[in-house]
Amino acid sequence: MYNVFVTRKLPGSALEQLNSQCHVTVNPADRNMTKTELVKAVVGQDALISMLSDPIDSDVIAAGSRLKVIANYAVGFNNIDLTAAGQRSIPICNTPDVLTNASADFAWALLMSTARRVIEGDSMTRDGQFTGWAPKLLLGVEVYGKTLGVIGAGRIGQAVAKRALGFDMRTVYHNRTRLPHTVEKEYNMEYVDLETLLGISDFVSLHCPLTPETRHLVGQAELEAMKPTAVLINTARGPVVDEAALVAALKNRTIYGAGLDVFEDEPTLKPGLAELPNVVLAPHIASAADETRSNMVEMVVRDVLAVLAGQRPANLVNPEIY
Repeated sequence: MYNVFVTRKLPGSALEQLNSQCHVTVNPADRNMTKTELVKAVVGQDALISMLSDPIDSDVIAAGSRLKVIANYAVGFNNIDLTAAGQRSIPICNTPDVLTNASADFAWALLMSTARRVIEGDSMTRDGQFTGWAPKLLLGVEVYGKTLGVIGAGRIGQAVAKRALGFDMRTVYHNRTRLPHTVEKEYNMEYVDLETLLGISDFVSLHCPLTPETRHLVGQAELEAMKPTAVLINTARGPVVDEAALVAALKNRTIYGAGLDVFEDEPTLKPGLAELPNVVLAPHIASAADETRSNMVEMVVRDVLAVLAGQRPANLVNPEIY
């Protein structure tokens, strides 16, 4: 019987199916594992189900001398050393597509909450500070008919743009490669360079992967290029934004506000960020819908079982190993 290690407790019932065919060990402490703990945990394991927060580097992969597959419970996989895995011909799997709509919905939740100051209003009401309607109470910025800038026009970026159609927005986007004309037409998306996007957008929503090229893609210069009435939304990866520069921009009102689901040194926040009233902070929950998270478990379980049965997994990050 194969041994499978899971680094966090997972929702849904798919692990029961895995447990019926393999010996499954789940990290009993429902928290992120340290590298030292991971190195110890993968010894003797045939498969690893990991989280985006797990540092699966060359040392961890070397310690898992029996590893046949690593299935990341996430769309991203920048936490895994693909070179080290490739040298061992270990397939790396992820969970694409399934969380597209949940993530796009949440980007819009952050956008609306920031623009219309929902969190501030909630706190005011709960604290008993709401004394009645007033003409200038918590004035925000309107969304309808404005310009949305999407940076990273993959599945999630396109889903965000699709939702903008209902708000009669102009949507501009920047991507490594331009989308097919049919996709641009379907979602009313207009391709522009990054500088133009930052300058004309009322809302800038980040959906690009974390790569050496996108680290600090949005820094001081980019924030200063945005409108003072603009809102920045990040549901992609924390380090895409220079968080210290963002804190300064929010303090100085260089931009109107921000909505963040991810952070540069997650879960730690840069000093001063939590105290700012013009930022909405969420604990990395863009995909946290029951159906989505359960489907993600089913995907990693199917791929683990496929590899252990000698089959090619459905969601393969490194197809070059086959």
